[in-house]
Amino acid sequence: MLPPKNLLSEEGSPYLRQHADNPVHWRGWSKDALAEAVRLDRPILLSVGYAACHWCHVMAHESFENDQVAEVMNRLYVNIKVDREERPDIDQIYMAALASMGEQGGWPLTMFLTPDAKPFWGGTYFPRDARYGRPGFIQVLNAVDAAWREKRPGILHGAQALSQHVGERLGGSAGAADITPDQLKSLASGISGMIDREKGGLRGAPKFPNAPFMQTLWLSWLRTGDSRHRDDVLESLEQMLRGGIYDHIGGGLSRYSTDAEWMIPHFEKMLYDNAQLVRLLNWAYAVSGNELFRQRIESTVGWLLREMSMPGGVFASSLDADSEGEEGRFYTWSTAQIESTLGSDSSIFFRYFTLSKLTAWEGDPVICQTENQVTLALAEPDAARAIADRLLSERERRVRPGRDDKALTDWNGLMIGALAEAGRSLGRPDWIAAAAKAFASIVASADGDRRLPHSSLESKRLYPALSSDYAAMINAAVALFQGTHEAAYLDRAREFLAQLDRWHLDSSGTGYFLTASDSLDVPLRIRGDVDEAIPSSTGQIIEAMTGLATATADHALERRAWEVATHAAGRIQSQQYGQAGIVNACALLLEPSKLVIVENPGEPNLVSAANRSPDPRRVDILLPLGGNPAAARLPGDELPNMKKAGAYLCAGPICLPVITDAEKLEEALRRR
Repeated sequence: MLPPKNLLSEEGSPYLRQHADNPVHWRGWSKDALAEAVRLDRPILLSVGYAACHWCHVMAHESFENDQVAEVMNRLYVNIKVDREERPDIDQIYMAALASMGEQGGWPLTMFLTPDAKPFWGGTYFPRDARYGRPGFIQVLNAVDAAWREKRPGILHGAQALSQHVGERLGGSAGAADITPDQLKSLASGISGMIDREKGGLRGAPKFPNAPFMQTLWLSWLRTGDSRHRDDVLESLEQMLRGGIYDHIGGGLSRYSTDAEWMIPHFEKMLYDNAQLVRLLNWAYAVSGNELFRQRIESTVGWLLREMSMPGGVFASSLDADSEGEEGRFYTWSTAQIESTLGSDSSIFFRYFTLSKLTAWEGDPVICQTENQVTLALAEPDAARAIADRLLSERERRVRPGRDDKALTDWNGLMIGALAEAGRSLGRPDWIAAAAKAFASIVASADGDRRLPHSSLESKRLYPALSSDYAAMINAAVALFQGTHEAAYLDRAREFLAQLDRWHLDSSGTGYFLTASDSLDVPLRIRGDVDEAIPSSTGQIIEAMTGLATATADHALERRAWEVATHAAGRIQSQQYGQAGIVNACALLLEPSKLVIVENPGEPNLVSAANRSPDPRRVDILLPLGGNPAAARLPGDELPNMKKAGAYLCAGPICLPVITDAEKLEEALRRR
């Protein structure tokens, strides 16, 4: 029997620990907490949020820290708090339930469940007292209790039907469907039609970077040559990198912009946004040569290594939006603060930067750049950086936003892959080394059965991993193999795939569940088909299988990837905008590319040319002259000539004649 008190102090999530002093008798999501609801025959009040969530903090301060609110919650409900980053499986189930009720989703997610965890009503943020057109939270608590007591049979019937609907939507099966280039083309055309032609990104506000959509457009351009889709990405990146959503002083991208101008962000910084940004910028710089993209890669990685590195080399999850009780206080500047810091040099600041403040924003102005200021800063990088560094030094004296120190395996996998790719392209072996260190740290956190955790914080581990964790780490391993040429990374990727198969494969062998088969505290197992701010677990799995099959010439694995992809395509036929990650991964599977280079590692002319031309569809393999050709079989099981330096570029089953000149290789890669 659980004690009648708050039980969050021993949790491994910083977000849950933030609520450990609440007068609410919070429980973490567990079998014991669910059993308590059944024993007491009480509804469950489920609150889902995350450490960097501004409105989660607001609701906590207004309601969960209030004795009067807590008394009602403790008397009427079993109260369960969930960190959505630790338990995306729980979050996705109840977010889908809220959407099925016709409500707008978001965080904090506030859901009311039957004692057996079936959802029957919910919302997002509720103020303590009625305002913003929303009822007060105590009013909500009492109204739901009254409905539960007076209309229980109807509530139970509706909850059962809603749970069945959510289960079919998120965990159902479907027959195989054809994978064709038209799917990518159609989705890219639709996304392009939603692009804001003045400000980039999708039209309207708020504005999210939406990396899966940007990747759809990029892959469409690579496949079809439609330059409009390439330019949609390049222009969107330029606009957001000039706006206040980018931290011009310390580097890194905020989660989203509250306005249509990329100007005033919600200031939280998420690891996954910046991982995907680095990857997109790496592709964009290689194609355009725009120095803005290279500079932003370097400043973002600088922020990562300076502010997000954890003991052992892994990366923290996020930085909070708030500090000293105010959103954005750490990042914003007044003119007086600029002048106080820079003195007579403040005029230099205004050559390269602008302070901007929209009417709806109540805080100090946000630093951004005009197009002309970007041009000037790129022409005079040392002067612009020197001014920014002085402000950064001053900013370091401020009270820092909270950092969520848990290391999420899948988010780290995304960043490891991005660091390894950018390190290759920009000649930064130190970035590849940082990626390798983070990878090794996550591998070392596996349990005695070599199963990865989903989350780690100091000595605490949250097992078992999700399918997204294994997929992201397979992709990271393939990226590190290309960056280091160490075949041990492919061996590790095979181990991850074996764990994925053992614990997550469905009974038909044609797909995977997000949660492991021995995860006994989930109300239902879901597929993980839906993109959030990152590609879906299913999309990452298809990409991982494709990359590993290409790197190892494993034809059986390639056939398995096709089977998984065709069944995923069958499940998403009517909802591709929410599953762009699957469409993107299927596009990679349609046209996998392999580049095998035989060369003296001490004179990497061909390798350097390949590194300067990254392509998300391609896996690069380096073999030393005189090495073992079996390590890089070409299509048709042909073997490269190990006696002469040369590059073998293959798309699907077709290879070009061997290329021996670096310039001609770059030309061939550009045409590809």
